[in-house]
Amino acid sequence: MMLFEFFSIFINVVTPVFALVIIGYWAGPRLNLEARTLSRTAYYVFIPAFVFDTLVKIHLETSSAAKMVAYILIVHLACAVLGFLTAKLLRRPREVVAAFTLIAVFGNIGNFGLSIIEFGLGKEALAAGTIYFVAINTLAFAIGVAAASWAKGSGFGAIGSVVKTPGLIAMAAALAVQGMRLQLPLSVLRITGLLGQAMIPLMLVTLGVQLAAVKKFHITGDVIIVSAIRLLGGPVLAALLVIPFGLTGIERGAGILQAAMPAAVLTSIIAIEYDVVPDFVTTSVLFSTLASLLTLTVVLWMM
Repeated sequence: MMLFEFFSIFINVVTPVFALVIIGYWAGPRLNLEARTLSRTAYYVFIPAFVFDTLVKIHLETSSAAKMVAYILIVHLACAVLGFLTAKLLRRPREVVAAFTLIAVFGNIGNFGLSIIEFGLGKEALAAGTIYFVAINTLAFAIGVAAASWAKGSGFGAIGSVVKTPGLIAMAAALAVQGMRLQLPLSVLRITGLLGQAMIPLMLVTLGVQLAAVKKFHITGDVIIVSAIRLLGGPVLAALLVIPFGLTGIERGAGILQAAMPAAVLTSIIAIEYDVVPDFVTTSVLFSTLASLLTLTVVLWMM
């Protein structure tokens, strides 16, 4: 019975997500798809529409949302510290320490996270998943840029760009609409709704296109260690830290799942931009993504 349940989760929850990634992986080079164009379209159009549409349609107590944000930020700060300390204990060079920190804090909460949450916990869990998505993305981007800048001995001025994140702006707009109890025109809700519905499949296909562009794939001990921090350390920390916050049900499940996601492709973009061992980071993204086929199934099964 337990084996059947495990297999059912693997087939019905995890496999459909990977199927869309495989489609992108196959179609990318054959159709000459540009991952940058797809990812920028998702980043500036589909993600903000999804965030706005999801948050504007739910009723969520401000205190509950604040508790969720505080919880998930502490979880991912702990992940960043775990990655940093592990690399330090291993006596790795400054750039590798930065890469460990970047990978540990930055999970694929958009492409994978929201999809797994929807399939595993139901559509009603997307609201909680979206709040976690925006909070984690903001923190991870700030820490990621800070770590990369630290590795190169440069300043942290780029962190200011976090406030310009389209998804964060959309969240602020949605919360303003909720707070002022505004009644939006039906046409606006339908436009954001249609764009939002396209976000998850587009991002999964885009992930496949991005992974198809990876040229070097050399698994080392460090790749396995940092992937374990991201895939196993994340959900363990989330499960332990959820207790003092008193979160239960969907809020608890969505938080643990978001913390269990493989490394985000954006970590590769940051690593390439700052020249922080990009081959190591990209390999870790691909390896953790493949390994998550098993680890996410286990996390869902245990939940």
